[in-house]
Amino acid sequence: MVPRRVTLTFDNGPTPGITERVLEVLDNEGILSTFFVIGRNLADPAAVSLARTAHSAGHWIGNHTFSHSVALGDRPDPEYAAHEIESAQSAISELSHPNKLFRPYGKSGLIGPHLLSRASIAHLLANRFQTVLWNNVPGDWKDQAGWVESCVAQVLENEWSVVVLHDVERGCLPRLSELLQRLQDLGVMYEQDFPESVILTRAGKTANILPTYVSD
Repeated sequence: MVPRRVTLTFDNGPTPGITERVLEVLDNEGILSTFFVIGRNLADPAAVSLARTAHSAGHWIGNHTFSHSVALGDRPDPEYAAHEIESAQSAISELSHPNKLFRPYGKSGLIGPHLLSRASIAHLLANRFQTVLWNNVPGDWKDQAGWVESCVAQVLENEWSVVVLHDVERGCLPRLSELLQRLQDLGVMYEQDFPESVILTRAGKTANILPTYVSD
């Protein structure tokens, strides 16, 4: 049987006291991932240092909006889209992946028209961002008792899982090593890249944007 493929991603950091410990766990297992950071977090020099450490270790740094407060589809004016995307990108600066990875705010990992507006899509295309979604949201931030089992079950359902975890307090850290052991027992193959199915824009062109992802 062909092994399941897994891409691990970490949202909403960097979080001093948490992210460095997540990095240690990943380093011990030789796993490279992507950290989708919130731009305003990088106002803290300690958070910037963590992003630099992750980048130096070979992890990719992506843009997860500046404020992570109102989804782009819920506030469709062009000025808001430009601010949320570009202010975060400016904070990430030279740590950015060359493809300018961007992940919209999903409101607890939901897929729907709140994700994007026409204005935000136009901005992402004009500025050649690679927009990346997900297909495995185990809920580490809300269900410490059950998220590992949920993640494993979703991995078994997909040939290639893009897992959303969180390097925040009350996120994945307490059970991350346990998850990785469970996935090792399954014989998964870790990837750092993303399957085509979760890529919405890339290099100035649309890839897999469905009407159900757009509010207007």
